[in-house]
Amino acid sequence: MANFVLVAGAWLGAWAWGEVVPELRAAGHGAHPLTLSGLAERRGVAAGQQTHVADIVDQVERLDLRDVVLVGHSYAGIPVGQAAERIGGRLARVVFVDSNVPQDGVSFTAGMSGGRQQAVEAVIADAGGWWPPLAAADYVGEGLAEEQIDRIVSGSTPHPGGSLTEPARLSGPLGALPGTYLKCLLDGPEPPSAAVEPLASGAWRRVELDTGHWPMFSAPHALARVLLDEAAI
Repeated sequence: MANFVLVAGAWLGAWAWGEVVPELRAAGHGAHPLTLSGLAERRGVAAGQQTHVADIVDQVERLDLRDVVLVGHSYAGIPVGQAAERIGGRLARVVFVDSNVPQDGVSFTAGMSGGRQQAVEAVIADAGGWWPPLAAADYVGEGLAEEQIDRIVSGSTPHPGGSLTEPARLSGPLGALPGTYLKCLLDGPEPPSAAVEPLASGAWRRVELDTGHWPMFSAPHALARVLLDEAAI
């Protein structure tokens, strides 16, 4: 039996995994969706990136989880990747779901290109230290039905800006950990540069889904099947 710890990306909480968790549990595994500090039911709490790493590590240790499959979507790949390194022998696999991948000394915003770092950091400053959620129009073209977009938009909460500007801390190469990168093709064909080397070397597996960046909403059953397959490796 694996224990999945599922962490959704910016603006989302544990609720985002509502259609995935039952399938993991029905297959006999533990499934533990996690809301990071400052989001959803924990909204309003200021948090840096290391706070989010601690949230994940603390959940694993508090529940005394073993054979852990850490799952990080979008932004959450950054704290999940760091937590994967820190939970040691409890880790079975880390799965990056169309996500960012941490690089030592690099923040989420620093990984942005084309002047987007400055634009996002300016938005965070103007919003008092929070990154406002996306509007419905931003989800068009991602394989989402209108009701799914409505669900995401209505459930989203501002994201704590400190977690986006604080750099990652890694003690070694992430390619040393058992990993999988799940690429959602409607969001582009290529994973981030930090994933290229471990994928090219065969240290990580690459899996693809023909859906958009939010597969827990647009393709929850397919996503659950991928996670179950990766836990079985």
